[in-house]
Amino acid sequence: MKQIIREWARELGFDDCRVTNADPPQSANQFVAWIARSWHGEMGYLARNGDKRSDPRKVLAEAKSVVVLATSYAPTHPAMPCGASSSSARVPLPGSLTGVVARYARFTDYHHVLKEKLVELAKRIDQLGGPGTRSLWYVDTGPILERDLAQRAGVGFVGKHTNLIGRRLGNWIFLSEILTTLELPSDESERNRCGSCARCLAACPTQAIRAPYQLDSRLCISYLTIELKGAIPEELRPAIGNRIFGCDDCLAICPWNRFAREGALMKNSAQPRLAAPDLLEFLGLDETAFRQRFRDTPIWRIRRRGLLRNVCVALGNAGDASVLPALRKAAEDIEPLIAEHARWAIDRILTRGT
Repeated sequence: MKQIIREWARELGFDDCRVTNADPPQSANQFVAWIARSWHGEMGYLARNGDKRSDPRKVLAEAKSVVVLATSYAPTHPAMPCGASSSSARVPLPGSLTGVVARYARFTDYHHVLKEKLVELAKRIDQLGGPGTRSLWYVDTGPILERDLAQRAGVGFVGKHTNLIGRRLGNWIFLSEILTTLELPSDESERNRCGSCARCLAACPTQAIRAPYQLDSRLCISYLTIELKGAIPEELRPAIGNRIFGCDDCLAICPWNRFAREGALMKNSAQPRLAAPDLLEFLGLDETAFRQRFRDTPIWRIRRRGLLRNVCVALGNAGDASVLPALRKAAEDIEPLIAEHARWAIDRILTRGT
């Protein structure tokens, strides 16, 4: 049955499919300690569902197996050489008016892309198991420790940057899972293969990776530009550079990316317009224009106020005097969050004298 499921997954376009049992992940205690440190920041949903994350059978009663699926969003161009950055965001050049969007967000929202395939696969698993079989699917949304389950299933291993690394797919992976009451034989787990490499720690612009396998989300640029709903701490704004949604530096630097390959499912969902977005164009978006442009992308989740907040920071770091008129207009925006960050950007440019 496992081989049949794997063939179905390949037919539906997934790049890897492996199975583990529904036992609690060994890292559950580490997760509890991470929450106790408040390193999850304002992501309160992580703490609220802590008991479920520690045991998949509290998510689906009588779950026996977890089918873990990987979908590659690797770029079409050859893998970055070791030591290369994913963008010019680390040291923005004065006058640069383009922003950087994390690679995973340069597609139609992956939740939408993968949903149909997961619904179909879960339905087939239920039919394969027969009467009484129940399956529940998630794509980055369920209260489960998906990276730990993926390592136990053999999809990859959790690296020092706390993300999953696949030996065959590199860092550019979307994970999804199907919890099922159907009992399937488990695949062999993957062991950690980071070795002495610490490139990801050195690459982090804010030192959010406090130590190997220890991420303080409150310092992470992905958290600051996506999960944080309020003002970005002023002391962290310069390190954001011209990133406006997420950060790839710790992922892009990983040498395992030399094995990454383009995935079939995401290939036709690319959004080329997000490869090098025009910061001034984004700053001029009203609510209607924002909705029309981003409704089907991951950027939708931070809404206009979050995106323009980030754009103001990027312009403050990378802009020159030519962007001041646009920033002064933004400083009068009806949304206080945008206005405050625009004023900061104006002050930063004037202080820099460019």
